Amino acid sequence: MKIAPEGIPFIGFFFVLTAVVFLALSTRYSMYWALIPLALTLFMVYFFRDPERIVPPASGYISPADGRVLLVEEPVDDMVFLNRNVKMLSIFMSPLNVHINRAPCSGTVKLVKHKPGSFKAAYHKEAPWKNESTSMVLACDSGEELLVRQVAGALARRTVCRVKPGDRLERGERYGMIKFSSRVDMYLPLEAEVLVEVGQMVRAGETIIARMPGEVK
Repeated sequence: MKIAPEGIPFIGFFFVLTAVVFLALSTRYSMYWALIPLALTLFMVYFFRDPERIVPPASGYISPADGRVLLVEEPVDDMVFLNRNVKMLSIFMSPLNVHINRAPCSGTVKLVKHKPGSFKAAYHKEAPWKNESTSMVLACDSGEELLVRQVAGALARRTVCRVKPGDRLERGERYGMIKFSSRVDMYLPLEAEVLVEVGQMVRAGETIIARMPGEVK
């Protein structure tokens, strides 16, 4: 199983802790005490898993995250990054979801901006504006600009964006992750047709979540 590089320090720490506990406690109960850090080691392996995804050949914007669609809202006035009214689509990731984020379209990274902030629960209505976040503007080859925002939450205290302005991303390509659980907000052109509903489960790199008018299905 492929593991995200950000997870190696966590996995290594709990693996060493498991060995130390097992070897240090010279009693017949040492094995049972070692089960606790062993379980944490296995959870870290599970959490930082990075499975391959088959990107559909059809047109449309790909989901940037695994999880449940939290809300679809329009119009949202975004005059900071895109300078236009947009549709906002939010995806909530639980600790059990894959936390790797992927590019919704092929294009060039135009901007990456990290914003410090609070750590409200990811589903809180003020989370996108108050929480720590990393925003990426992606200039798609088709001409539109999208904003994808990684939002930290109560458990997720760090967003990881592996790209910088000028980098090239292909549709469905990995570009970052959020450590533990939180949300990803995607800002789409008002003309885009949203193809998913609130409560629906989506998969990064596989689920087509929106399509522009005139695109071939």
